[in-house]
Amino acid sequence: MRTLLLLVMFPLAAHAGGEYARQWPLQLGAVNAGAYRVELDEAVYRQARSRALADVDVVDAQGNPVPAALFGPDTPGPQAATFLELPWFPLPSGDRDGRNIASISEIATDGSLRRVEWRTGGGGSVAGNGFLLDASNVTVPIQALRVRWASGQAAFDLPVRVSASDDLRDWRTVADGAHLVELSNAGQRILRDRIDIDGTKARYLRVAPLDANAKALQVSGVVAELQATAATPQWQWRVLRGKRVQDADASVHYEFELDGRFPMAQADVALPGNSTGQWRLQVRDDASAPWRDAAASWMAFRLEQEGSSDASPPQPLYGVHRERLWRLTPLGSANHADAPQLRLGYRPEALVFVAQGAGPFALVAGSARTSRTDAELVGMIEAMRAQRGALWQPAIATLGASVERAGQVALTPAPTPRDWKTWLLWGVLVLGAVVVAGFALSLLRRPAA
Repeated sequence: MRTLLLLVMFPLAAHAGGEYARQWPLQLGAVNAGAYRVELDEAVYRQARSRALADVDVVDAQGNPVPAALFGPDTPGPQAATFLELPWFPLPSGDRDGRNIASISEIATDGSLRRVEWRTGGGGSVAGNGFLLDASNVTVPIQALRVRWASGQAAFDLPVRVSASDDLRDWRTVADGAHLVELSNAGQRILRDRIDIDGTKARYLRVAPLDANAKALQVSGVVAELQATAATPQWQWRVLRGKRVQDADASVHYEFELDGRFPMAQADVALPGNSTGQWRLQVRDDASAPWRDAAASWMAFRLEQEGSSDASPPQPLYGVHRERLWRLTPLGSANHADAPQLRLGYRPEALVFVAQGAGPFALVAGSARTSRTDAELVGMIEAMRAQRGALWQPAIATLGASVERAGQVALTPAPTPRDWKTWLLWGVLVLGAVVVAGFALSLLRRPAA
């Protein structure tokens, strides 16, 4: 009776969205952001069954999947930009092409500008002929310049050119036709104080107005927006303890089992005390599959002396490996009596999704019945960055405490549907054969004429 009840209720459970073993409620870091990025944690990797992580998805409040795609640890977004105040110097009139800047500048031994001769008498905050920026202490490319000016500045739309140089003599244009704008009308205000220079790295920058008759700008400061770098998650490590296996030919191996679909990309061997030896690392997903090399053989060592410990660096793997079974084989003198520990390193991936439908949203994982189809989100991210700037990235979503969804039922493959047409055809053939056999028997029993 219980089995029959489960068979009757299973279609209802599948229809209700219970095709995943567990779910994690998602806490959205920003309201109505549209797109979000959630970093996968250890529990999600342990629950997943698919080698491609196809059984990890995001669903809405009704259990319907939303557009989502898996991204590696280096994507999809950079860190927030950092800003640095730059020393600036107004330039004298009569040098619109910048050729004489070197002759009127005093440079320190470290390359920084000490002063620029300025004899117009208009005050130190006025930049009528442009201004010079000292970026000699900036070690990363500059993405943009943000110019501040005094409050009360008369309305203006000032087109400018930005040039870069490392010696104050040879200049190259890095932005042409950019505009600094402050306009107002009927209570509305337009402000543009940012000049894009697309990751320029130079000691000195020169901002010059393109209109020789433009009014002097009362500059109060200039800030460099430094080029953002990709946010790289920290390496995380799983330590496996294996068993010693000896083949019929007396060769020795150490075998390990991984408890999840982690994206392993580095490996290390740990032995107690001082040790050294060469190792071969292989993987497979089940006992019936052949072993395959996961990395080049390498020399692993550990030396402990005077309270310090030195060890060989982790070995990079051939790409990302999610296999369950791992094997270490000692080569040459690495045949140790003690079983080594296998340390496997990975960096967490992220699932990017679009908040389509009604929330709350949940991340689901673990299924032998359902798989995610990756949405085309790379193009969307590139288009958003083209519209909102290179620093745009999906908002952050975090995982809450997991709860069971469908449990073990979701991890059991769905029964193969019966092909009723085939059964019907066989039934007709059998019935036809029975009818033919009946006619044959009736003819055999009929007496001869």
